Amino acid sequence: MTSFALIALGLILFRYIFELWLDGLNAAHVRKHADEVPAAFREIMNEATYHKSVRYTLAKAKFGTVSDTYSTAVLCTLLFTGWLAALFGQVTVWTGPTAWGLAIALWIVILLMSLFSLPFSWWSQFRLEAGFGFNNSTQRTWWADQAKGVALSFTLGVPLLALVLWLVEASGDHWWLWAWCAVVAFQLLMSVLAPIFILPLFNKFTPLPDGKLKERLDDLAKRTGFVNAGIRVMDGSKRSKHSNAFFTGLGKGRKIALFDTLVEQLDEAELEAVLAHEIGHFKLKHVPKQIAWSFLTTLVGFWTLGLLAEQPWFTGAFEFRPGIAAVFLLFGLLAGTVTFWLSPLSSLWSRKFEYEADAFAAKAIDDSQPMITALRKLNRENLSNLTPHPWYSGFHYGHPALLEREAALNATETGERLP
Repeated sequence: MTSFALIALGLILFRYIFELWLDGLNAAHVRKHADEVPAAFREIMNEATYHKSVRYTLAKAKFGTVSDTYSTAVLCTLLFTGWLAALFGQVTVWTGPTAWGLAIALWIVILLMSLFSLPFSWWSQFRLEAGFGFNNSTQRTWWADQAKGVALSFTLGVPLLALVLWLVEASGDHWWLWAWCAVVAFQLLMSVLAPIFILPLFNKFTPLPDGKLKERLDDLAKRTGFVNAGIRVMDGSKRSKHSNAFFTGLGKGRKIALFDTLVEQLDEAELEAVLAHEIGHFKLKHVPKQIAWSFLTTLVGFWTLGLLAEQPWFTGAFEFRPGIAAVFLLFGLLAGTVTFWLSPLSSLWSRKFEYEADAFAAKAIDDSQPMITALRKLNRENLSNLTPHPWYSGFHYGHPALLEREAALNATETGERLP
């Protein structure tokens, strides 16, 4: 095993052990508050629901530990025994050395590797989620989703990979810059096309029916200057009882999507507050900032790929023959080991945006209470972890905890500033 292979193994295992420690820290923190409903939450849920949320949090933690252990063992086995290199080498013999051939080879190997996680995805849906009353999906729907995902990954992913691999050969030393441009263009194109052609493959989107709720939400959009192509209700209950809201599309083609479960769980004032929060993300330029950050990190990634492509020790450490396709595969498998440590920074940035969007919502409807009650209901209905450990939430939570958001909203109401 080469020096770099030892370093890579050490980084993978260090991240795994650290995540185990984080999970244990969080589980201990949850158990510490498990005996009775903390005073701050007694208005939100009764004792039975709170204890159920604790069990749900601990069950997810246990499942996550088993899943992480398994995936880490599989990754290390494939990487450090030479099996992955042998598999990739054999597949490329079948597909050929052209850009299209290598793109198909990458797709096949990634697909085969994803099969290792398939049983865990199934268990999560039909045992873990079902055990706590969240699953509404059928076996037929779940397997259809898997098949659609595979078909889309081939239809969209292989041509993009082939284009990038062709650019490597055709663009000289700065291929990574041209490849980045191609990926950015693809992502922007998908932002426009996905709501029209891809999302409807998985869910049904119907216009929000005429009535008081629609009038209220339309009036909010007009007051805040939010131009959109309409409000849609998504049949999220087809698969799960969890709830959410999001935007799709760009520019004037932007649509607002509300899960049907969300519409059922919240009253009109609370739905208005949730929509105002989402509009806040748009009006405060959070989405463009996040897109710009995504493009910047992608650029850094391609620049790094450009450097690694010239280093035979990178592929050689894992018994791969030198080649850009092997560099892409290995980089995709190893990059998360490094970027994981940046999670607290991205979480901090995301939390800042959430606080700002909450404040925007409170001002847009001139009342912070509907947002507070909406957050309480959503945390209750989704059995959210109400007592996460700060270290765990710092790495894994892009949203502040419920009490933190309530405190910020109350400060907005009174005009106070939080320290």
